[in-house]
Amino acid sequence: MEFDDAAALDTSQVQDRRGIPGGGLALGGGAGVIGLVLALLFGFNPLSGGSSGPSAGTAGTQAQLAQECRTGADANAKEDCRIVGVINSVQAFWTTTLGGSGRSYTPAETVFFTDATQTGCGTATSDVGPFYCPSDKHVYIDLGFYRDLQSRFGAKGGPFAQAYVLAHEYGHHVQDLLGTMSRARQGVTGPQSDSVRLELQADCYAGVWAHGAVGTGYIKNLTDADIADGLDAAAAVGDDRIQQATQGQVNPEQWTHGSAAERQKWFTSGYRGGTIDACDTFSAGV
Repeated sequence: MEFDDAAALDTSQVQDRRGIPGGGLALGGGAGVIGLVLALLFGFNPLSGGSSGPSAGTAGTQAQLAQECRTGADANAKEDCRIVGVINSVQAFWTTTLGGSGRSYTPAETVFFTDATQTGCGTATSDVGPFYCPSDKHVYIDLGFYRDLQSRFGAKGGPFAQAYVLAHEYGHHVQDLLGTMSRARQGVTGPQSDSVRLELQADCYAGVWAHGAVGTGYIKNLTDADIADGLDAAAAVGDDRIQQATQGQVNPEQWTHGSAAERQKWFTSGYRGGTIDACDTFSAGV
């Protein structure tokens, strides 16, 4: 994945809270690519409400990010800046896509944090993984998760694997804006549950963005190897893979995100179809 060197990065779409003391057990959060899967391991419910409000980043960390991440050339050279570039591309894509269909897209900030942070959905620790909080409409990520994606979940990693994770979370933001999230029944598990359908649709939306990513003006090209890295990451966080690794057996009735094959299938559907019409996970079996 290569960025256009001349692209102008917008760091105002990111709050940088790294290094700010957090703490406390997670009380609630948004529906995320790992959040519901990690609920099996850490007892965290990313769809439950919380009372703690979000905390702000510091002027110092924010200014440093803005200083370091100015152009696509910076995104090609530094991980933090690459993540900013992905966020810019994803939001530019959905602004154009939803606007072209007569709807509107409201930008959502991504919050970088270390270890723990306050969110509109409660206090969250890095154990829950990246997630979207519908209460404050922010995406939250401890960037150390990308190391965990490889070391704990067995993904190959790579720049586009990182991009897939964020594009999935912004898929939840799109669901929130379209009202899909509020209509889905929460707290029900199983291979045909609304939780699984929401997650697979977010995977599909990530694929839709990937289809149009180059057209956003930020990303210069995506290769077949990039897409393969994204598909590998999607499979690594499939419910069956997580259960087999942590429990030694697979129990579909506890699924909240879908199997490795289903996650790959729906990302591919979005990538090949290129429109949200390719992502109707609620009309038939997944």
